[in-house]
Amino acid sequence: MRIENWLMGYQLFFWLGVTLALYWGALHLQRKLGGSPLANPVLVASAPIIAFLALSDTPFASYDLGGQVLLFFLGPATVALAIPFFRNIQRVRHVIGPLLVALSAGSLTAILSGVGIAFLLGADKATVLSMSAKSITTPIAMGVSEEIGALPVLTAGFVIAAGIIGAALGGPLLTLLGVRDERARGLGLGVAAHGIGTARAFQVSPLMGTFSGVAMTLNGILTALLLPLVWRLFF
Repeated sequence: MRIENWLMGYQLFFWLGVTLALYWGALHLQRKLGGSPLANPVLVASAPIIAFLALSDTPFASYDLGGQVLLFFLGPATVALAIPFFRNIQRVRHVIGPLLVALSAGSLTAILSGVGIAFLLGADKATVLSMSAKSITTPIAMGVSEEIGALPVLTAGFVIAAGIIGAALGGPLLTLLGVRDERARGLGLGVAAHGIGTARAFQVSPLMGTFSGVAMTLNGILTALLLPLVWRLFF
């Protein structure tokens, strides 16, 4: 029993250390590349871990011993977004009406786009359900996924993919569409790419990060309230 506990502790600290080291290296690489959103540190750090697990046939459960530690801190990290929100609360108040309208439209679009893509690709019901929560932050998404009968692990994968794609391509796409206002850009990243998009927004400016954090939080609450109700009515 002691040997098993030692091995579990070793694997936990080993994979936690590897993950943090790779993420630090990915951040350093992104800075070297001028902060390019295409060099997203989550993507860059995840790729070698995924490749190693696949090639070495290492069980995901072994890696997840360290991953659970990081997952635990997602909740406190989300709550900590209240600090920049408090500092910019007056700016948020001035545009609360348009913000709520845009948030509602964005939240609905995020849900329908995920469901639509899954349907068009011929996914089964469990996958469709899992895809519907792709644009809310992981802790909320996994809870909602369990509530509606989806697969929380699959939902987490969709959430991370949506975050990486949104953080990498969201900024260039908004620029292409002529969206220059930092508040609007932050709102778009927060709704579409949740925490990963918000981290990217904070790299640009505190104002953009604040609006992205507000959008991420409110979108998570709105989706958590509406999605179970919608699925119960139509499925």
